[in-house]
Amino acid sequence: MQHQIMGTTLQSLEILLQPGEMVYSQTHQMAWMSNGIGMNTNTGGGVLKGLMRSMSGGSLFLTQYASNTGHPGLVAFCPRFPGTIIARQLAPGEVLICRKETFLCGESSVQLDIFFRQQIGSGFFGGEGFILQKVTGPGWVFLDLSGEVVEKLLQPGEQLLAHVGHVGMQEQSVQFGITRIKGMRNIIFGGDGLFLATLTGPGRVWLQTMPVMILAEEILKHAPGGDRGSAGGVAGDILGGLLGR
Repeated sequence: MQHQIMGTTLQSLEILLQPGEMVYSQTHQMAWMSNGIGMNTNTGGGVLKGLMRSMSGGSLFLTQYASNTGHPGLVAFCPRFPGTIIARQLAPGEVLICRKETFLCGESSVQLDIFFRQQIGSGFFGGEGFILQKVTGPGWVFLDLSGEVVEKLLQPGEQLLAHVGHVGMQEQSVQFGITRIKGMRNIIFGGDGLFLATLTGPGRVWLQTMPVMILAEEILKHAPGGDRGSAGGVAGDILGGLLGR
């Protein structure tokens, strides 16, 4: 599938669809398209599946795009936040586990489902809750992470600790857990929350440098009435640190 990712922190994705090719996205993702592209909006497998998909931060409806003129057609997608678009051609049965709202668009053969974290602690304290997004190949999928992206390849048994908000997506072979930060002063004044995510190999993980919640917090600081210098602001910083933002 011929595609081009353009831009730096405000990227766009253009896909040139040949006759017979089709991509789909969640609603509100398409940015522009050529006149020969046809659209078909549906629940993507029924109302129940649409409702379950919305639980993972997705939309109730999906929109399919295909050339209906017998000639190639162009369709473009843009993320809703500054970040990085990742293009992956998944092999049959290959699975990626992603944070909520990561899926941008994918080839018609790619399945978009929800993924339940099985560990209770990971669901409560893992930052994204119990329900994530799951994409399964074969086919091209395009995913959107916040800020720049750092990819790590973990060896079997190798463990990486990360702030939960910086975990963008991972291969299914990577185990996700949580661990408590040691030291009461670190917990109260360190600003990193009570817990960190533990990512255990083997497999790849993709880390995002600017989680949306941190971006929103920084914007709020500079908004009118967002002064953090008061006692209330300091208390808010401590509370935000305890809760891991």
